[in-house]
Amino acid sequence: MSSDTLRVGIVGLGVISRFYVKAFDELPQVELAAVCDLRADALAPFEGKVPTFRDYQDMIAAGGLDAVVVNVPNDVHARVCGDLIAAGLAVCVEKPLATRVEDGRELVRAAREKGVLLFTSFHRRYNDNVLDLIARVPAGAELAHVTVRYLEMIEEHAGDDHWYLDPERCGGGCVADNGPNAFDTVRQIVGDVTVTDSKVVRDAHGTDRQADVELRTATGTTVRVLLDWAYPGETKDVEVTLTDGTVLTADMLGGHEGFKTSLWHEYVGVLRDFATALAAGEDRSEGGLAALELVADVYRREAATHADATEGTR
Repeated sequence: MSSDTLRVGIVGLGVISRFYVKAFDELPQVELAAVCDLRADALAPFEGKVPTFRDYQDMIAAGGLDAVVVNVPNDVHARVCGDLIAAGLAVCVEKPLATRVEDGRELVRAAREKGVLLFTSFHRRYNDNVLDLIARVPAGAELAHVTVRYLEMIEEHAGDDHWYLDPERCGGGCVADNGPNAFDTVRQIVGDVTVTDSKVVRDAHGTDRQADVELRTATGTTVRVLLDWAYPGETKDVEVTLTDGTVLTADMLGGHEGFKTSLWHEYVGVLRDFATALAAGEDRSEGGLAALELVADVYRREAATHADATEGTR
């Protein structure tokens, strides 16, 4: 191991962790140096290979790390990230940054005060087909409209991570968990956006299963984000319409045959970009917070609409 190797630990060995673990094999300058999980069976494959821990505080205390990937349930992102930042460790946290926008703002403040990298992992940002679409937009072209669809049956994707289906632990439903990836893809293409309208559909248990969100840039580009957690199958794509009428499309899953196979190359991109940002001393905290602010705005609008409807029936 060279002295400039980035030593990274992982906290949380749930369904997404395998994509991170495999990505280390593709990046010799980044080393998997420790893993942590509450479950002994999750740690078993790593015993004798890297240090293993049942408590992330023990992992912090053991030292030997430069950075940590946080892959725990959404409701504990804020606590784990906050403790890592306080310890001076760079953080790569699975989206969303937190379940509450107030906690996200506090994490950004703490990271900047400490001078620590806080990097939210938006794996679709590294999707080869989306990157190709962006490259195909002619220089200087103006965008009229963008549509991002993120449709799936959540039970098929959650695996053993049943917390996805608990709104308290997830932070909500499709808006809270899939929304950040979709909103970040929008921002990757058009820059900053604001929510102009939204419709949220909840199931009998109160979980938001579908959402139709309209957004707009300061220069007038309109955006539509469609989210669905009750979709038979999986569709994740982008359509960009230029002001001259040209339409460009990207299928995030295109060319990646098999369930979740697109994630393999995307998580290599996540770790590579994280390492690059850390080496360059960049501040990447804004992206995670921007997506969380958009999620919060959708839920605020829904709550306000419900309150108005209730008031109107009195």
